Amino acid sequence: MKTPGLIFVILIATTVAEGSGADIRHQLAADVSAERIENDIQKLVGFGTRHTLSETVSNTRGIGAARRWIEEEFNRIAADCAGCLEVITVSDVVSGEPRIPEPTEVVSVIAIQRGSLDPDRIVMMSGDIDSRVSDPLDGVSDSPGANDNASGMAGTLEAARVLSKHRFAGTIVYAGLSGEEQGLFGGKILAAHALENGWRIKAVLNNDMIGNISGIDGVIDNSTARVFSEGTRYVETAEEARQRRFSGGEVDSASRNLARYVDRMADEFIPGLDVMMIYRLDRFARGGHHRPFNEAGMPGVRIMETHEHYDRQHQDLRTEGGVEYGDVIEGVNFDYARKLTALNVVTLAGLASAPPFPAGVSIEGAVQPSTTLNWDVATGKAAENLAGYKVYWRLTTDAQWTRSRDVGMVQTYTLENIVVDNYFFGVASVSKDGHESPVVFPGPAGSFGD
Repeated sequence: MKTPGLIFVILIATTVAEGSGADIRHQLAADVSAERIENDIQKLVGFGTRHTLSETVSNTRGIGAARRWIEEEFNRIAADCAGCLEVITVSDVVSGEPRIPEPTEVVSVIAIQRGSLDPDRIVMMSGDIDSRVSDPLDGVSDSPGANDNASGMAGTLEAARVLSKHRFAGTIVYAGLSGEEQGLFGGKILAAHALENGWRIKAVLNNDMIGNISGIDGVIDNSTARVFSEGTRYVETAEEARQRRFSGGEVDSASRNLARYVDRMADEFIPGLDVMMIYRLDRFARGGHHRPFNEAGMPGVRIMETHEHYDRQHQDLRTEGGVEYGDVIEGVNFDYARKLTALNVVTLAGLASAPPFPAGVSIEGAVQPSTTLNWDVATGKAAENLAGYKVYWRLTTDAQWTRSRDVGMVQTYTLENIVVDNYFFGVASVSKDGHESPVVFPGPAGSFGD
């Protein structure tokens, strides 16, 4: 057996407060079920392997059976909400790749919950369908993938169950992505599909491993989660980089301000959970399924456990030297998976309930005693729930937005005697029932896409 270092046990009670008034997010968080998540993980593990190169014809084993069951489950959820979900598959054939050498159809399963006011504005939660063992080309051996990533897929299904009982201004997409372990192909295919079909994706919450609380570092922790986000936009042009160099924005991409939004949702609605914002696209030298969306210009973050256990990832099922290897269901803490799923649920609800995110945000104030922010006021049906705007600012060394002012239904606002050189600034939109968009940093560096 490995001898762990000092173990810190941090087991926090998870009582959820009752919601009140127009904001239902406390109740939404409470509606998330650890039991249903456990049942879904058990079902996914029961397919034996979900490797992208595995069996597709069988109804009981392999990636084909798994994705058909996920599609059936989304359809069951749709039936329970009178057809409020549109369930589709998005696929393409991949070949000639190091981990997909022969032609293989990579199929992702997507459920779309259309918004009532702004259906073209999309926020998305994703989990991965596929699993793997030590050899990335082994599509035959048992590969339960209980935490990586049945936990994220089960969380996505549970979010659909909870949120489909309510209506939102914007559209929510629930995605089961395939091909992650073979090179992020499900995300690449869906991102291309989104661009081809004009989807205005404002936020991607990629959930990859949300069920482990016992780390390889010897720490047991059910009270924290990590959110990874890119600092500067992957699609930034040379001219935009030049602007950013002189005005800032290195830590204020849309993805980074989406991460701040997730952190705020945890503080406000998920007792016993603290978000660790990691200022990095993903774990060191590793990747996840939010990356293809970032590379297509869409804001996205990775939500996951804080303490990974590498003996339970990408491992053949075996015991060596007294150490048990393999991603089995015994390594999943279902209440922790519930907590991180609830974080996604309240985040999606807030994002989809917010008015159109501020667009055309700009800033002025060089060699002046005050700072002026400008933006475009949203109009039309999409903005029927818009109450006004809120200006934010923070010290340049602060991780989170710390100061704010409600400014109403205006398109410009001056912060008197607040010098532009000393702070970072942004603008959020506010709905009539108090839901806010993420803060939008001025200029292309922080734009969520107009």
